[in-house]
Amino acid sequence: MTDKPRIGIIIGTTREGRFADTPLNWLVDIARKRGDADFDVVDLRDYPMPFFEEKGSPFYVPPANDVARKWAEKIDSLDGYVFITAEYNHSVSGVLKNALDYVYREFNRKPATFLSYGGSGGTRAVEHLRHILAELQVASLKWNVSLGMTEMLGIMREGKTMADYPYLVETAEKMLDDLVWWTDALRDARRAALKQAA
Repeated sequence: MTDKPRIGIIIGTTREGRFADTPLNWLVDIARKRGDADFDVVDLRDYPMPFFEEKGSPFYVPPANDVARKWAEKIDSLDGYVFITAEYNHSVSGVLKNALDYVYREFNRKPATFLSYGGSGGTRAVEHLRHILAELQVASLKWNVSLGMTEMLGIMREGKTMADYPYLVETAEKMLDDLVWWTDALRDARRAALKQAA
């Protein structure tokens, strides 16, 4: 029996024709070859939640909406996260922000990192996302993968693939090394805290 951590790769956009599926498939291929964690794809298309309209904050009560409850249960089942995020007007997509508003305790004391894309490599979206996640008690990590317009246009217009950018592979490996380390460390700490409280 193995006790590998479970890491969710969350796709933070739902629009038709999204670019996210390209880096997602590339990252999943790298991640699943590692063997030191189990990686689950979490697609927000599978969790079509209305704009947050709950009677209470998720800090105090779980969501009443059925889909939001399933989303919260999924987040709770995971030990760490990679957010694949586009940049929308210097920030994250509305659908990702809305999804984050539905959960709180399920994210607490877990690590996250990012694969972003956009005109500035999606870095402004990541910086905003770090602030949001801090409020959810998520430990955001240093290493992340950023795809700027050079890489995106090469893929979309010139027929290149993610493999044509070897520096992205190197960064992804560092990112996942760091994420698995922190996922193990924080999972052990959460378990120790539960034992102490029992």
